Amino acid sequence: MIGVLAAAADHGVVEEFFELFKTPWEYYRRGREYPIVLCAQACDLRDIKGSLVIVYGSGVEDSGVQRAQGSDDVLMSKGQLLPIYRGRTTFTNGNRDLLVDRASGAPAIATMPSNRGITYRIGYDLFREIRHLLTVGQPAKHAAIPSLELHIELLRDLIRSTKLPFAEIPPVPYGFELTACLTHDVDHPGIRFHKWDHTVLGFLYRSLLGSAIDLCRNRTSLAQVLRNWQAALTLPLVYLGWAEDFWGRFDCYVEIEAGCASTFFAIPFGNRPGRSENGVAPKRRAAAYGASDIADKLRRLVAAKCEIGLHGIDAWIDSSAGRKELGIIRAVTSADEIGTRMHWLCFDEQSPVALQEAGASYDSTMGYNETIGFRAGTAQAYKPLNVTKLLELPLTIMDTALFYPAYLHLSRDTAAAKIGEIVDNTARYGGCVTVNWHDRSIAPERLWTDTYVHLLADLKEKRAWFGTAAQVTKWFRARRSARFIPDADGNVQVALPNCGESVPALTLRTYSPPDMQPIDICLSPLSSPVTLWNTTVCDETEMQSR
Repeated sequence: MIGVLAAAADHGVVEEFFELFKTPWEYYRRGREYPIVLCAQACDLRDIKGSLVIVYGSGVEDSGVQRAQGSDDVLMSKGQLLPIYRGRTTFTNGNRDLLVDRASGAPAIATMPSNRGITYRIGYDLFREIRHLLTVGQPAKHAAIPSLELHIELLRDLIRSTKLPFAEIPPVPYGFELTACLTHDVDHPGIRFHKWDHTVLGFLYRSLLGSAIDLCRNRTSLAQVLRNWQAALTLPLVYLGWAEDFWGRFDCYVEIEAGCASTFFAIPFGNRPGRSENGVAPKRRAAAYGASDIADKLRRLVAAKCEIGLHGIDAWIDSSAGRKELGIIRAVTSADEIGTRMHWLCFDEQSPVALQEAGASYDSTMGYNETIGFRAGTAQAYKPLNVTKLLELPLTIMDTALFYPAYLHLSRDTAAAKIGEIVDNTARYGGCVTVNWHDRSIAPERLWTDTYVHLLADLKEKRAWFGTAAQVTKWFRARRSARFIPDADGNVQVALPNCGESVPALTLRTYSPPDMQPIDICLSPLSSPVTLWNTTVCDETEMQSR
């Protein structure tokens, strides 16, 4: 059990942090002895009772430690970069093996032996960092770094190094290495919706001239160039209804994904650019269709076990507009709960409030237009700090960010390597690889099918659980609902929500001396109770009857 000392203003951040690092904790109660104490406010260490005391702060006063201001905004932890956004301090007599300033090599952690155990001083404010990551997010230059997970990993490593037994519920279903959520923003469900507008002109340029240039630069194949030219030449026949529309082939995604049900985010109203922070958005933001125009296709996707969500226009900034937009998708699909992702990834710090008030069951907008990675520093679904219910499922990989000339403009091989880095980090730390492969991205002139197929194969090889966005957020809600409950004898009971068999089971991971190697136990209300050293697992209904 971790006892936490933190300022009242940080309590919301503390509670969300320990939903992400799901381990037994409570706010520190004076007079009670804890194995581990985490201190993130000014305190007299002589009054703290704990075998391991971890003190966070960039300006903590203590006569036994000399400090020097860090010279870089990035620390190094076990060879990995750890960006710090809200100030940090380095120590002149600290521990260089655990955490150092990248530029100067000065330690950012100091070890202080005490009569009761060990005290670590860490030169940044943990909960200010977590608040920044979950509200502002990371700049694109640090996108590949799962910073929030590295903060958790450092805390976990410090606990393990002191041989104190503890348990956690990691952010991965039992029996799997990671979670994968395949999504598709439906921006162009048919080229027939576009009559010689900028979308068609861009298609003709990229398919006829652009693909030829890419062939000369060894960025595409001759077969793909010929396919693009054929599509461009058949465009008049598509308009006449004599040839099949080569965009919006949703059935191709169902075939490629082979039972890995995905989520399609559909735009509610056509020809509406919506609002920006400064007023009306550019006209080119408007989609040429509305969800009712493709209702039959969307219903066929539902019949194929796919999910239909809202690709919102103004829901991110106006809850009243959001209710209308959600209502359109609800009418088409007959679904009670609808999740969202905003068109163009429009989002600000108040968007979670607007979306929750509109009635969205989750959101999956937090991501990058210009790159891929961990904008919130994590691949876990989390609750934004200014809402009570809505979960945010971060977007980690988007096709246009990889291939558009205005963004990364990568070759297919380089894109595969960059995708692999994100998948590997998610498998290492847990969470969900949330992919956005647009509806037309497997069609001419993009033809990004091979990269998508390779990604699916890699996820399957790494033993990913595939779920729709609704299923994934349901699993994270189940994990958040699990409760660690200490009793008077110092034991910890785990009360589990009864979610049935619709989502995979949770995992209880324990670390015990002497080797502190993790042991995973299946956590399911449908299985028999499990008892480990001082941890008892039971159904929440059983807990309520005691």
